[in-house]
Amino acid sequence: MDGMILIDKPQSFTSFDVVAVMRGLFHQKKVGHTGTLDPMATGVLPILLGKATRCAPFLEDTNKEYQAQFQLGTATDTQDSTGNVVAVSEHKVTRQELEQVLPQFRGEILQLPPMYSAVQKDGQRLYVLARQGIEVEREKRPVTIFKCELVSFDENTQTGTLCVACSKGTYIRTLCHDIGTALGTYGMMTALRRTIACGFTLEQTIPLQKAKQIIEQGGTLQDRVLPIDSIFQDKPVLTVSQAQTTRFSNGGGLSLERLRLSEVQKKEDGKVYRVYGYDGIFLGLGVVSVAKGELRILRLFCGEDKV
Repeated sequence: MDGMILIDKPQSFTSFDVVAVMRGLFHQKKVGHTGTLDPMATGVLPILLGKATRCAPFLEDTNKEYQAQFQLGTATDTQDSTGNVVAVSEHKVTRQELEQVLPQFRGEILQLPPMYSAVQKDGQRLYVLARQGIEVEREKRPVTIFKCELVSFDENTQTGTLCVACSKGTYIRTLCHDIGTALGTYGMMTALRRTIACGFTLEQTIPLQKAKQIIEQGGTLQDRVLPIDSIFQDKPVLTVSQAQTTRFSNGGGLSLERLRLSEVQKKEDGKVYRVYGYDGIFLGLGVVSVAKGELRILRLFCGEDKV
């Protein structure tokens, strides 16, 4: 089966655990995912089936949205509630004070990757060093926070929830930590739920346990599998002739002059299209190359997978 199914990942499961379960449910080896979630996190995890695994490189950089719960006044070595407490503050923060610091965490900001992360330093993962009690110098990295809004905050317990939309590479737990620092106290993340990934929402997911139950009861998940082209709904459609269908399917670029494109579109270098054959079948992605005067193949989805 080819396509994508959106799973609501349960807590304590790694993303690879979910992939393993889905391989068993669909009885196929070619299963992958995009947008890794830590075991602590729950929410939208896109699972790619068959030829859809070819989509992974195009989905890794997509923006995501989260609901993050946090606790002020406490710091841990992992910046979340799974770690060991390393500092506590009795300083109480008001909702107004919290609202006032949030604007500085919107837009493009610099984040220092946490020691407990998969970032590499001199060929070693930081979390490997952290488990050995070693802390090393790290460089801050630019990330973009498109939205950082306070959903709720209890001044008595100093706990709350943030809604965060961000770019790839953003550490939400570091955001919680840094917000605490900006308020003159500490901060840690206590829960994380991804609500949007690759343009798909939590409402479109199926809980992993429910997916298992459907199969165990003799049902099917086929109606839950989205076709490959739906993954690229943000890309414009280009339908080609029968001769062009054959050429494109065999790996050949298509002359821009012979395509149904306006003069303006022919000059939009780097623009990506969803390419459909004369019979309406999705062939793949094509990208405009002004220098070559053709629509180059970015990725084909119409060929057979190699075993």
